[in-house]
Amino acid sequence: MDDQNNRRGKAPVYPVSEPTTLLPFLLASVKGKSRNNVKSLLSRRLVAVDGVPVSQFDTPLAAGQKVTILSTSAPRGDALPFPILYEDEHLIVVNKPAKLLSVANDKEKARTAYHMVTDYVKSKRVDDRIFVLHRLDRDTSGVLMFARDPETKELFQAHWNDMVTRRGYLAVVEGAPKPDRDTIRSFLVETDTHLSFSGAPGKGAKEAITSYQVIKAGNGYSLLDIAIETGRKNQIRVHMKERGCPVAGDKQYGARTNPIGRLCLHANELSFTHPATGKPVTFKAKMPRDFNRVFR
Repeated sequence: MDDQNNRRGKAPVYPVSEPTTLLPFLLASVKGKSRNNVKSLLSRRLVAVDGVPVSQFDTPLAAGQKVTILSTSAPRGDALPFPILYEDEHLIVVNKPAKLLSVANDKEKARTAYHMVTDYVKSKRVDDRIFVLHRLDRDTSGVLMFARDPETKELFQAHWNDMVTRRGYLAVVEGAPKPDRDTIRSFLVETDTHLSFSGAPGKGAKEAITSYQVIKAGNGYSLLDIAIETGRKNQIRVHMKERGCPVAGDKQYGARTNPIGRLCLHANELSFTHPATGKPVTFKAKMPRDFNRVFR
């Protein structure tokens, strides 16, 4: 059946004749593909059961159901203007570009990562939803993750600090911080104009912890590898300003230069325990090419 369908340009369909689970069924049914090939189809959600894309290898199958191999001619995520790093039935992880809001604000409702990813998942199945787990500043690019079901959202909200093991960033800053490796701890306070600064512990003050290491320096700039233990608003930007090395392009927090026409801050890594499998996973977004231009 699959050879006939392939010659006609149709997606191969495999009827299920007896109860089983998805991975062994595919290995027995799909000819000419290795175990790794089949797992890749699942991870990219290119396998559908009764028309619904799935990725779990142990999805139960019943007699009478139909399994379809979806087209691989178009890349996944072609409905989005930015890359999808990962998706399954619990999570979707994207590489958000700079100058795009994570979620809506008073001035912008539609042009947000949340709105675009919502449209994407609904184009696959109309009743699908996504849920906000964390945010990136408008001008910060990089790894952004959403939940795809309320249970996953609630699990992350209740156990974020236990589940998330690393939030990594790359930043180009003005000057060279001293020492070239350090951990900054302070309590951040937000002003009425929505700027943050370090102040004394007390009402409204939230502890912020930022670790950094200089990767390279030149032309009056330094490239930093940064990890945050807390996710406070503008945390990295505040700490770098107060260290005397504001993030390049960050006029709001004291930068004098704007070498690439954007804030030089990129969320390059997110590591956490997957809520369904309990296994550690890491997703990375490559450093924007523009960052290297600063050092030429």
